[in-house]
Amino acid sequence: MNRKLMSAVGVAAAASLALTGCGAESEPEAPEGPVTITLAGWDFASTPEFQTLADAYHEANPDVTVELKEYPAGDDYDTALTADLSAGAAPDVFIVKNLKNYVTFQEGGTLLDISDVAAELDPATGGLEPMAVDGATYAVPYRQDTWLLYYNKAMFEQAGVDLPDGSWTWDDYAAAAEELTKGIDEKSVTGTYLHSWQSTVQGFALAQTEGASIDGGDFSYLAPYYERELAMQDAGSQPSYATVTTNELTYQAQFGTQKAAMMPMGSWYIGTLVAEQASGAADTFEWGIAPIPQLDESTTGTENTPVSFGDPTTMGINAGIDESKIATAKDFLKFAAGPEGAAALAEIGITPALIDDTVADAIFSLEGVPQDELSRFSYTTHETLPENPVGQNTAAIQTILGELHSAVMSESTPVDEAITEAEERVANEVG
Repeated sequence: MNRKLMSAVGVAAAASLALTGCGAESEPEAPEGPVTITLAGWDFASTPEFQTLADAYHEANPDVTVELKEYPAGDDYDTALTADLSAGAAPDVFIVKNLKNYVTFQEGGTLLDISDVAAELDPATGGLEPMAVDGATYAVPYRQDTWLLYYNKAMFEQAGVDLPDGSWTWDDYAAAAEELTKGIDEKSVTGTYLHSWQSTVQGFALAQTEGASIDGGDFSYLAPYYERELAMQDAGSQPSYATVTTNELTYQAQFGTQKAAMMPMGSWYIGTLVAEQASGAADTFEWGIAPIPQLDESTTGTENTPVSFGDPTTMGINAGIDESKIATAKDFLKFAAGPEGAAALAEIGITPALIDDTVADAIFSLEGVPQDELSRFSYTTHETLPENPVGQNTAAIQTILGELHSAVMSESTPVDEAITEAEERVANEVG
């Protein structure tokens, strides 16, 4: 899929490359009078963030209308957007949905240099620094989810297990999952739930292991994380990978209908769980949020900053945009990635890239969101590193690591053997 993407983007490059450097040069002033810019998004019925940002910007800038163009969700988004970029029919502003394809878009000449926009954003904006490519920035984060630990307070009480307190390592988490499973003692209920995505193991290993890299050719740092998960799977404290994939289990149902007492998941799940409990799609129960477990005690406890992972979701400007709209598009990006856009997103339960007191207050004022201090600390305090570090080979390497994940978690290949095979494939197939 990545090679097809690169090929299609390359077609667009010839028409748009001349505009690629506009971010570092002066561009025409925004025209006087009404202006319309277009914004790409997906699945508007269940993803309100695009309309929310468009409406908030229009309210602050009545002469500007942000018109939405809907694309398919999932991996089809990149495919459809790339086709429009090649045909010169893409919107003025588009979401770089998958960080691993960011460099592909940038190298294809379809993203405008917006280093000047990045320079004006709050340095605390999550995911901003990693977006620089050779000293220039071509997309800026407007949302930045991080992975947290969700837990069911009643199920902990039922099992007689102490609630998470922010001090947990992964070994503590594994021990609690086993205790919960035994203490609850109900068929099909487990102490925790691990979804099937490769990031649920690899994202944490990459973020929390000092010196770990996906492009260094050494994946040995993955081994202890996989060994722990396989032991938990074999002990029955979480559903097996085969059960998750064969039965197409969803993380929303597993936690929301109390089939699991704990679950590592992204901060986006806060809004989802609140909405599902309100609608009846999820059971009504008291839940909390804790920091994700840590590799060791050096980053545990509320006196420290826990380390987690999460890719930013970013916006860039189509290099083929009408020159007269560049200033307006840049101003929209500054708004979306700044405090005003952050506040608008928080009002609908979306975690923005910039988390300040206003954002935290908005999130924790939503009915159904836990009010304890640890939940707020977990949401606001963390070092979040990308699952897909910006790089030319990220997409290709992640494909190989995805195959490693399924081979290990299905127990078809031993951990060390799968890691050696992945290292050899990267050396022979990538670069």
